[in-house]
Amino acid sequence: MSETHTTNPVFPPGRYGRRRDGRRRSVLPIVILALVIAASVLLSVKLYQRYGQTDYQPQIVGWQEPSDTTMTIKFTVRVPAGKSAECVLRARDYGGYEVGTRTVVVKPADPGATTIEAEETVTTSKRGSVGDVMSCQPAK
Repeated sequence: MSETHTTNPVFPPGRYGRRRDGRRRSVLPIVILALVIAASVLLSVKLYQRYGQTDYQPQIVGWQEPSDTTMTIKFTVRVPAGKSAECVLRARDYGGYEVGTRTVVVKPADPGATTIEAEETVTTSKRGSVGDVMSCQPAK
C-alpha cells in the first residue's frame, strides 16, 4: 500500500491578494440593518394610525337611475357621535367609466347618532349604471 500526502498549495506572494484570516465579520452592518428595519416598522405604525383607520366608514345601500343625466345614490356612513361627514360620490356607466362625481356633506338627524342614512343625486354626463361612495371624512 502506498499513501499519498497532500500539502497545502503555496501561492506566489502578492499575486492573488491578501489571504483572509479567520476573523469574525463586523457587527456594524447588522446593527445598521436592525435600525433601518425598526425605523421602517415605527414609521409604518405611525402612518397607519394617522391615515389607515378612519372613524368615517361609508357603505353603499343602492342607487337609482331616474334619467340619462342623474343618478340617485343611497348610502350610510358610520361617524363619531353627532359629527357630520363629507363624502365623495361617483356614478359609473356599464363599461365602468366615471360619468359623474359629487362631494356632499351629510348630517345626522339626531345629535347623538353614530350612523347617517343619506340619499343624494349625482349629475351624470350619460346614463349611469353603478353608484359608489368613494370616501368619507370629517366635514369641514
